[in-house]
Amino acid sequence: MSTEEGKPKSKAGGRKPFYKAWWFWAIVIVVVIGAGAMAAPKQEEKAAEPSGSTQTENVSTSNTDTPSEKVEETPAEPEVPAEYKSALKKAQTYSDTMYMSKAGLFNQLTSEYGEKFSTEAAQYAIDNVSADWNANALAKAKQYQDQMAMSPEAIRDQLTSEYGEQFTQEEADYAIANL
Repeated sequence: MSTEEGKPKSKAGGRKPFYKAWWFWAIVIVVVIGAGAMAAPKQEEKAAEPSGSTQTENVSTSNTDTPSEKVEETPAEPEVPAEYKSALKKAQTYSDTMYMSKAGLFNQLTSEYGEKFSTEAAQYAIDNVSADWNANALAKAKQYQDQMAMSPEAIRDQLTSEYGEQFTQEEADYAIANL
């Protein structure tokens, strides 16, 4: 196991490391391109979906001389933009986990320090979120009562404050009445 000069041979036989070989990088490139192709949306599937426009279809009965009938389908509802869907999903999460008010939720969705959604997307989310605002106010009031030992009036102030939770007076009244 030694060379003629008396130096031991390396196990690799003087070959360069595998990551410096051209074939290794060729495999890496093929794998990366393959992963990118699998992650990209498929154009064929999108083309196969109906476009949402009115479609007509000719229906003919057996080989008789009756004219073919035209059947019109009702137009599909307009597609909701992705930003609106994302805002709605975020709004639902905030409502379910943080018990936010309408105003607080709108501010969070549109804030430059929050989610940065457009006002239109945030309004769509507020209009379509499935939230019980009274239940959210009550849950938030219970948090203040349990974690901060606040009085009912202090909780009411916190719930309705523009610097606090921003619930309406009616929602805060409901929460205080049901503590």
